[in-house]
Amino acid sequence: MDTNKIKKFATEARNILKAGIAARLTALGFDHKGQVPENNLKCATKPFNVLLACTHPLITDNVESNCSTTRNYSSESSEFLRFNMYFCHVYLKKIVMKQIIKRGSFFTLMFMLLGCLSLYAADNDLTTKQITIKLEKAGTLPDRIPSRKKYKVTNLKIIGEINGTDLRMIREMAGSKNTDGKLSVLDLSEAKIVEGGDYYYYDYDNNRNNYYYTSNDVIGDKAFYDCRGLTSLNLPDGITSIGYCAFYGCSGLTSLTIPAGITSIGSGAFYDCSGLTSLTIPAGITSIHSLAFQYCSGLKEVRICINDNLDTYLTKGHPYIPVGYKYIDCDIKYYINDKEITSIEIPSNVTTLGDYVFQGRRGLTSLNLPAGITKIGEGAFYDCSGLTSLTLPAGITSIGYGAFRNCSGLTSLTIPAGITSLTLPNGIHSSGEGVFLGCSGLTSIYVYAEKVPKIGSSNVFEGIDAKKCTLYVPMGTSSDYWLSDFGDYFENIVEFDATGIDKTTISTDIEEVARYSVNGQRLSAPTKGLNIVKYSDGSVKKVTVR
Repeated sequence: MDTNKIKKFATEARNILKAGIAARLTALGFDHKGQVPENNLKCATKPFNVLLACTHPLITDNVESNCSTTRNYSSESSEFLRFNMYFCHVYLKKIVMKQIIKRGSFFTLMFMLLGCLSLYAADNDLTTKQITIKLEKAGTLPDRIPSRKKYKVTNLKIIGEINGTDLRMIREMAGSKNTDGKLSVLDLSEAKIVEGGDYYYYDYDNNRNNYYYTSNDVIGDKAFYDCRGLTSLNLPDGITSIGYCAFYGCSGLTSLTIPAGITSIGSGAFYDCSGLTSLTIPAGITSIHSLAFQYCSGLKEVRICINDNLDTYLTKGHPYIPVGYKYIDCDIKYYINDKEITSIEIPSNVTTLGDYVFQGRRGLTSLNLPAGITKIGEGAFYDCSGLTSLTLPAGITSIGYGAFRNCSGLTSLTIPAGITSLTLPNGIHSSGEGVFLGCSGLTSIYVYAEKVPKIGSSNVFEGIDAKKCTLYVPMGTSSDYWLSDFGDYFENIVEFDATGIDKTTISTDIEEVARYSVNGQRLSAPTKGLNIVKYSDGSVKKVTVR
């Protein structure tokens, strides 16, 4: 078999088929502009049995009478996608076959069949390949995509300005409001959202109709509400905020990178986006609503990007990201310049840990807080469930709300004497309500304060097993602790020697090897008040520092 002849037959067959269709379209009065793109055959509005007549020179003029069994399809019919295959099956079988075989052109027939299959596949390509539209003016997207096409596009990229009119059509293409839209991949990375145009969404609430319009550089409230067909989305680079319920119910979304420049994410913005498996949050975000990611049950990874150096970030902190029940339930990873922080070494010059600095870092198993730390912000280590032990520095005076909440892997805790209150963070010498709430793994807590810290009505230790966890307090203070609110949380209160020093003597001048507070906390430098100094000869001396 001559391969070149076969290729030639295939080319001729396809050209003949296209030429025949073009001729027939012209005869029927359709303006095809001298072209018959395979994917534009849907321009026909006549019944297909009329359109197909004489689509090939071998088909006689009386084809309609010879094909009385052919169904009368319309261009808007759901059956239209089977047009080419039906042509091959009916017309070639009934008419063309006889004439082609008569002429001894079997290979022509075969490749005409292949040509029909190719046209059919090309017709389907219309809905899968990316359609790129550059808008010269906002609000003109409906003019660029014919109504008969908008429910066929699955992959769309828009360049230029878009307003409410354009967004409304995008929503329809993405299957919102029970439309037949099939849009699943949307690229708006080179688009810009501007004010103007029609409303893109409306609902009825509080006995009134609510209409939603676009604003400059904002993903507005309910912008993509219930667009469940969307699986991939690239947001415009210039946007500054994501509004209330913007992506509510977009359960088809699997991954999302929030562009740099966004400063706030509204309530319910990604509510019930259960298909999301990964999320990247850029540096610069200052506000994330507590319900922003509610029911995002599929998330396996959240990346937090840090542009500052570690010292600056630790002091400044980060907005709250809802983790735990009904919210994000996965390890949160932290990145500086695209490099993951795998271990936490807090520099000695850092005195304050900002809010939520390492929330959700479940891979954190140990933590060394330098002696200079005086304040720990709200939720600083919230949901760090891998953390097993924690010693708070002696100089610490304030711990924010939920700082160690849900650190369920924590088994031992040391609270220094400087903490005088475990109530709301209303000033110095305080610890936030719920600071150790949910630390269900705790088995021992050492408190060095001889004067019982205040707890009040806060839920500082809620969720801790009172029978399993032992509270260790300084010698001679167990009754005071039992009579206080501590006694409501702990059944086992045991006294211990807070100094850890068996004897105290006066000695001559020798080398100092260690220094302690009166309560036994190790000191890095002399501290005002009574210090206990241990020397190289094993002796211990009480020293008053003024």
